[in-house]
Amino acid sequence: MPVYYNEFEPFAAAWLRELMADGLIPKGDVDERSILDVRGSDLAGYDQCHFFAGIGGWSYALRLAGWPDDRSVWTGSCPCQPLSSAGQQKGHADERHLWPAFYELIAECSPSTVFGEQVASKIGREWLAGVRADLEDARYAVGAADLCAAGAGAPHIRQRLFWVAHAAELLKRSSHDHQRSLSQSTLKISKLRDSRHASISWKSGWPGGEPETLVVANGIPNRVGTLRGAGNAIVPQIAAEFVMAFMEG
Repeated sequence: MPVYYNEFEPFAAAWLRELMADGLIPKGDVDERSILDVRGSDLAGYDQCHFFAGIGGWSYALRLAGWPDDRSVWTGSCPCQPLSSAGQQKGHADERHLWPAFYELIAECSPSTVFGEQVASKIGREWLAGVRADLEDARYAVGAADLCAAGAGAPHIRQRLFWVAHAAELLKRSSHDHQRSLSQSTLKISKLRDSRHASISWKSGWPGGEPETLVVANGIPNRVGTLRGAGNAIVPQIAAEFVMAFMEG
């Protein structure tokens, strides 16, 4: 089935289509509506759904990690502006606090695995605690790790909280045992520079150490749009390490 991408910024949606055309992310449908307008019925038939898709960071990270294009998964890095130290830090009072809308879709559609990411600020950690509580109420086991881009060889820090929610085995063993399994999986992040992960590389000579996805910015007509897309993006290489740790758990 085609992949579903939800991204309401026109320049980022155009970027996604260019990435698909270049074969870097799976082909799919780009929905440019706000997530507030998306209903569970809109997602019928899609095994992979990427919300707040941006410039395809999560989709690209899954491929780097070896996650099959036809394996079910959802991803979503909710907007960081309500929580970022660079913003006003209004938290839940910010209109861009969109976790409730994302969670409503998760609770309705019950995807087996969900990956997400958020800024590693004090407010971000408080946000993650609420996310964990919501997902555990929906019978998911949740694991998380505080990681920086430098851990995957990037020449910058970009500290982020990565999390995963998984439901597939909850009927086979207790939630406590599965939670412990997820925690053990995240500990495997210490293998970041393992030779098995050598394929996850950085574009040599690219200014600022930005990931290789930036070179396929065809269709993005101005530098402001390019910088905005990159600035809001996850680092696919570190996300891929997190996904691999989960897959090996």
